[in-house]
Amino acid sequence: MQALVTLPVLLPMLGAASSVVVSRRASAQRVIGVVTLTLVCVVGVVLLVAADTYGPVVAELGGWSAPMGIVLVADRMSALLLLISSVVTLAVLVYAIDQRISDYGRETASTTFHPIFLLLSTGVSLAYLTGDLFTLFVAFEIMLASSYVLITRRTSASRIRSGMTYVIVSLTSSLLFLTAVGLVYAATGTVNLADLAGRMGALPEGLRAVLALVLIVVFGIKAAIVPLHFWLPDSYPNAPAPVTALFAGLLTKVGIYALLRTQTLVFPQDSPSTLLLVIAAITMVVGALGAVAQDDLNRLLSFLLVSHIGFMVFGLALHTPDGIAGTGLYVVHHITVQATLFLVSGLITRRTGTVSISQMGGLAQRAPHLAVLFAIPAITLAGLPPTSGFVAKLALLQAGAGAGLAGELVAAVVVLASLLTLYAVARVWVRVFWGAPKEPLADDDPNDELVVGTARSARGMYVGASALVVVSVAIALFAGPLSGVTARAGVDLHDRTGYTGAVLGPGADPGSDGTISAGGPAGGVDGNTTVRTAAGDTPEVTP
Repeated sequence: MQALVTLPVLLPMLGAASSVVVSRRASAQRVIGVVTLTLVCVVGVVLLVAADTYGPVVAELGGWSAPMGIVLVADRMSALLLLISSVVTLAVLVYAIDQRISDYGRETASTTFHPIFLLLSTGVSLAYLTGDLFTLFVAFEIMLASSYVLITRRTSASRIRSGMTYVIVSLTSSLLFLTAVGLVYAATGTVNLADLAGRMGALPEGLRAVLALVLIVVFGIKAAIVPLHFWLPDSYPNAPAPVTALFAGLLTKVGIYALLRTQTLVFPQDSPSTLLLVIAAITMVVGALGAVAQDDLNRLLSFLLVSHIGFMVFGLALHTPDGIAGTGLYVVHHITVQATLFLVSGLITRRTGTVSISQMGGLAQRAPHLAVLFAIPAITLAGLPPTSGFVAKLALLQAGAGAGLAGELVAAVVVLASLLTLYAVARVWVRVFWGAPKEPLADDDPNDELVVGTARSARGMYVGASALVVVSVAIALFAGPLSGVTARAGVDLHDRTGYTGAVLGPGADPGSDGTISAGGPAGGVDGNTTVRTAAGDTPEVTP
């Protein structure tokens, strides 16, 4: 169990280092990346089963017990998101490998792409598993440092200017995040999330509100919540398809996860949050209307990404187990579908030579398989039955219907945003895939990484995109068991006692004013990592 909780962080980190060592051997880099992420997926499955069966699994690093030491925690929600994120990362890597082979040859290695790609996976895993705010900050910095490199590799001057917007906004949010961590520590004397669940209640209400608002702004920037979304439509569309797919699928969802974890564990509420409900409604509408107005395919998908972030915030804003469960289910669905759509967009752009929807046409005749790859995730994103998007939206609508008038009003906005999403993707389908076929346009910048106008794509690129389509269909097919897991995760996050008991030990009360503390090596004189699971009457195990 010690290895299992730490492996999703250690394996990609070691894989990145190994990839640098063999940077002159392209085949070795590819094998290291695929094997590493496959192992992370396997570990994610085991952690999810263990967390769902026995409760949160906690690793106390260095043998120092919480709240003094650093802990990694795999509960139902974090393990589930870790698993689906790892699957998406693996599929995107397969896509990227064949794209690079097609563009640069089989023997051309990279000293940056594979190591940085794996390092980004390290940051995502750490963000899901960390049990304290400062390590969460470190995880975000690992992700952002990696993304800085990926988004600016071998691009044109205009794309670098767009990337600078992403860099500046991200650095600003990082400074604000570090300030928030300092304020939280100054006010409570701890940054451990489980410990904060008890200590935050002893603070004056005004101070708690300020701290909560600062963290909402920090994670709102990272999740691209309106009006903090302005950087995303200008940044994501300018990167290569695998990079954009990875960013759209994972980075914004890590921001949502951080918001979900802190708002339920550290700043819990017994009634819907008016502020978050308003933010959710505005985000859904603004993103959807922005998508409808776009002619650039990638910008259209970027605005749809913003819109559907509002769906996830809506479930959280309800502050009920059903709402939290709906958010978890929607995140799982959206990670897969949004990444798939950006991968398919890369295939479309590569074939047509343009991202302008008005300059495309007739792809259904020339590439019917590409039409299928777009149609399935598109109708899934729109939420048509019986797709995973329909299941996730139904869960949110049911949660909203039982949360009073405010919840019902925002639930109506969910329906409106879904209809606008359907209109946006239907317009893409009509203009891109119907009509007379058009000849591909020439690549306007052959020196960047966006190779377009080839009228063909490598087989592995289709394999990566197709794998995610299969995952999306599987989510719909196994919606019952998956909904059960997210429902139990929603109860866990709303109740908090299982999490705090696993991290701080049996008897920890998240509702008290909290002076629970622990120091010294919990693992004895050898200082080994201690792992504890908690589920009902399951005894503590400290090997």
